[in-house]
Amino acid sequence: MALEARTIKVDYLARVEGEGALYVRFRDGTLEDVRLTIFEPPRFFEALLRGRKPGEAPDITARICGICPVAYQMSAVHAMETAAGVTLGGAIRDLRRLIYCGEWIESHVLHIYMLHAPDFLGLPDAVQLARTHGDIVRRGLRLKKAGNALIECIGGRAIHPVNVRVGGFYRAPSREALRAMLPELEWAREAALETVRFVATLPMPTIEQDYEFVALRHATEYPFNEGRIVSSKGLDIAPHQWPDVFEEFQVRHSTALHARVKDRGNYLTGPLARYSLNFDRLPAHIQQAARDAGLGPVCRNPFQSIIVRAIEVLFACDEALRIIAAYEEPEPSFLPVDLRDAIGHAATEAPRGLLYQRYRIGDDGLIAEARIVPPTSQNQASIEQDLWTVAAGGQGMADADLRARCEQSIRNHDPCISCATHFLDLRVERA
Repeated sequence: MALEARTIKVDYLARVEGEGALYVRFRDGTLEDVRLTIFEPPRFFEALLRGRKPGEAPDITARICGICPVAYQMSAVHAMETAAGVTLGGAIRDLRRLIYCGEWIESHVLHIYMLHAPDFLGLPDAVQLARTHGDIVRRGLRLKKAGNALIECIGGRAIHPVNVRVGGFYRAPSREALRAMLPELEWAREAALETVRFVATLPMPTIEQDYEFVALRHATEYPFNEGRIVSSKGLDIAPHQWPDVFEEFQVRHSTALHARVKDRGNYLTGPLARYSLNFDRLPAHIQQAARDAGLGPVCRNPFQSIIVRAIEVLFACDEALRIIAAYEEPEPSFLPVDLRDAIGHAATEAPRGLLYQRYRIGDDGLIAEARIVPPTSQNQASIEQDLWTVAAGGQGMADADLRARCEQSIRNHDPCISCATHFLDLRVERA
């Protein structure tokens, strides 16, 4: 006798940024369909940027995401400076890494403690987590606050910073202002290490995925906003070659584009990719912390991404302390950048993964074309592949348990759905 058809639906995904849904269907005991459906409307930031001055791009792109505005700003300023043939070093470069430290701390900690940990502990949300693990939640909130404070000190405010500009910063923070943050950051480094130890105790499903990892790789540093784009299958290209190697495409069930390596297929960007392609760039004591938490130099278990994020929080705290200890205020705080009839590309590492931007500046000095490819849109196809694996292996679960496991699988990647919805192909057919 044929088995009944079985459908798992989640109409609104919880604990992710943006609006999406999940659909899983079995027929006769065989997994027939899996879809991560994104129905949030496109926001047309690329169109909004056309006709604007290049110096407006950092403030406009910051509004794409309230959780990772720095990543959008950094990709924009690097793209403009690349178009002008300008490379900045010294204290301005250090400040850019430092503000990125703040963003990685606040974004990763929000995800680890408030959005993802409840899944591993069998709790419905962070409110219940606070009731049962109050000390842990308080540690997470204080850690996130430390990241926000760092962004505010450098960027002028914690959400959508206003101090970032093409060529540097409108105003550089004083040495005294940054050094005043050292005691809290020293506490944060110890709290980050406790976070690594905490997440290492969480029950982990055992899944190994054969991802093609894609991330930046720098000659000497764990990457934030500089480096070449490399992959676990041999890619090694400059950011301006992104369109030659990768392509975006639309699927029927999503308002957000997917992406793939041309002639090859899906890939994954984000913490797992960064870590696995740059483990040797981590300081030795952080490598040891990763090993103590049960990680090797490469991690292919998407559920262990919560541990990798904690390792990156520890690195960001460590890096922030290093930069502040050596910081001297730059004078001036920015260099003038003049742009006309030029094209610039840049890729930086947002908390969720590689963020690519391209700008074409016209003869009039205004933005003629903009292209923004967020990490979530690049990861959607791999997230769906994870769902196929999880659903196929969970056929014996009750519907409620399988639904929870599939939602957890999506949250492994901390998708920022609003960032991903930047395109809609509207087709009208009339008979």
